[in-house]
Amino acid sequence: MNHNTPLSPRPLRHLSDVQRRVLTTGQLREHGVTAAETNEQCRPGGAWQQLLPGVFLLHPGPPTSEERLHAVLLYAARGPVRELSTAIPAQPGSEEAHAPLRYTDAVVTGLAALALHGFASAPPLLSLDRIDVLVPRLRRLRSTGCAQVIRTAALPAPDLVAGVPVAPVPRAVADAVAELTDANAVRRLLTEAVRGGHCEPAAVVRELTQAKLLNRPHVVDAVDSLIAEGRAIAEDRLYRMVQEHGLPDPVWNVDLRLPGGPHLGGLDAYWPDQAVAVELDTRAPRQDEDAMWSEYARKREVLERLGITVVHITPKKLRESLDQQATVVRTALMASNERDPAAYVVVLPR
Repeated sequence: MNHNTPLSPRPLRHLSDVQRRVLTTGQLREHGVTAAETNEQCRPGGAWQQLLPGVFLLHPGPPTSEERLHAVLLYAARGPVRELSTAIPAQPGSEEAHAPLRYTDAVVTGLAALALHGFASAPPLLSLDRIDVLVPRLRRLRSTGCAQVIRTAALPAPDLVAGVPVAPVPRAVADAVAELTDANAVRRLLTEAVRGGHCEPAAVVRELTQAKLLNRPHVVDAVDSLIAEGRAIAEDRLYRMVQEHGLPDPVWNVDLRLPGGPHLGGLDAYWPDQAVAVELDTRAPRQDEDAMWSEYARKREVLERLGITVVHITPKKLRESLDQQATVVRTALMASNERDPAAYVVVLPR
């Protein structure tokens, strides 16, 4: 028997090419390969090699990045399960019988996940000594070889990239940052996450907070830069919304005050004639999130009592539904003719 010998009696048509090259002890047994035969193939100079405990590569050369990914998933998952379109057992020869496999209770994260998401600031997969993989906290599994096991109370819903279950960008960034001590590397990852349109700053900061990483000075510095980057991008989108959708020009970045009275708060855009304001919500979800939200709500309540309509927009809404947000603002401007005049306020540059 050599590495080109077909595995029988169970056919391999339901497996992808990489899944035919990387198999577990159990899968080999299902295909009629005994433990003794596997050991024989994996002897020094043999046709096969063991990549991880119970996971074998069915050729003698170095594993590709794809083979390493699937080896880690086979090691960490509870077992590959065929993806069926119905609950009815698949019949031989049917499309369901040849459906791709999915991995249960294992999600690639960290730098490997970011490389799969297309991050230029993440190292190439082949250069990574270890591949981070998330598993449920109660799994009895240890890190070994190229598999770095990270236990978590709740697995995130994965994105499927090239057939691999991958953590969403915010979670993958947090898991990568947990292992990094280089401030510049951390800043590059966080900046690309936002500037590349992968996610909003708030989502990244939320994951970093949950991972208790905001007590590290180099992470805090990078987060401050991230929030500033996110606000600048959101402001650019707000400018573009006004220009592209033919909205009247507002006054930008202003403070409002009552004549001779208290400061009412800052606004990103304000239309004095219509008494309509736009406020960008670029809060970072840190420990004082409730207090910050209370401040937002208090300011909005005060302004609306004075007859000023406040349109609250998040960076995510500007990124995903710019047309819809323009319609909301236009509706508020048109409705100003039907409202009582607003109280007089002083508008100052911010």
